Amino acid sequence: MKTRRNVRAVLLDGDHLVFLRRGWPGGSSYFTTVGGGVEPDDADLEAALRREVMEEIGATIGPVTEFLTLTEPGERVTVVQHYFRADVLDMDPDRRNGPEMVDPDVGDFSPVRVALDASALAALELQPNELAAYLCEYVRSLSA
Repeated sequence: MKTRRNVRAVLLDGDHLVFLRRGWPGGSSYFTTVGGGVEPDDADLEAALRREVMEEIGATIGPVTEFLTLTEPGERVTVVQHYFRADVLDMDPDRRNGPEMVDPDVGDFSPVRVALDASALAALELQPNELAAYLCEYVRSLSA
């Protein structure tokens, strides 16, 4: 069976988290983490994560910490999602440069800042559910 590795970033920007709003004309939007597939020329998972963050939201990030790994078995390909936490050092959407930016079929692909609040996170309907539950619990523990 083939395995595909993806890297995903949970980004803290001050007292906000940064996600992507995705959607297509005529369809509903959803929210997800910044990230994507590990490419053959990426030196490692961290290099892939830094590349994806720059491509998708035009940001540089500080040190990264992997906190969650989810495996999605498929009939032909198993996808392993590596979730990392990092602080945003700077962000300029004009620096976005990934293939998503030039493909008209991609639709809405916008960075969104969300208050570091469990109710704000729950309102996003963030996918996957395991990540949403983890983040809600994490944010609740910060306010306790």
